[in-house]
Amino acid sequence: MKGRIYLIPVTLGGDDYSAVIPDRTIEITKRLRYFVVEDIRSARRFLRLIDKGFPIDSTVFFELNEHTASNEIESFLEPAIRGDDMGLMSEAGLPGIADPGALLISLAHRKRLVVTPLTGPSSIILALISSVLNGQNFSFNGYLPVKPSERAAKLKEIERKSREGYAQIFMETPYRNQKMFEAILATCNREALLCIAADITLPGESIRTMSISEWKNNIPDLKDRLVVFVLQ
Repeated sequence: MKGRIYLIPVTLGGDDYSAVIPDRTIEITKRLRYFVVEDIRSARRFLRLIDKGFPIDSTVFFELNEHTASNEIESFLEPAIRGDDMGLMSEAGLPGIADPGALLISLAHRKRLVVTPLTGPSSIILALISSVLNGQNFSFNGYLPVKPSERAAKLKEIERKSREGYAQIFMETPYRNQKMFEAILATCNREALLCIAADITLPGESIRTMSISEWKNNIPDLKDRLVVFVLQ
């Protein structure tokens, strides 16, 4: 009998995992000994957070990120094919969204392995449902281009879609948040609505939706914060 691939959520930051991750998810994670992870150090840190006595040294980790060769990924599933359950973990939130873990999930389905999602926090969904923007029709755009001209073009494309009634969700790396915010103000229509959801589930959580014109008079400091943008 083949093993199961569990999609394991981790916290969005901070150490209070019990506030955002259900007990059943923690129980399943504790019994796994094979993991495919985005970053081995952060995965080990999370496992020790939920269980100080977690047997790290007898646990096998496969690292799947932008540096992983595509021809390596299939071999990561060998423990599950032999019959062992495995866990897939992102650095934050749910795996498979804006995360290379989607490649492993695709392979797992092709090999007829059972894929089981576990409950936990998703900054993308939490931002959307608290934004008051359209939760019936929305698109997730991931990370936008870094080059200013390409970023502006993408923002114009996103804004066009938002005018059709689709909430547009996107992200940026924390140290570039302020540049992204400035680009939004410079590019988007002053009447468009923008939600900035920062540090979701963390002590400094801030979620606010205003028009672009209102944001121009209320410039937040977003540097080094975990931010999800929602535009409509």
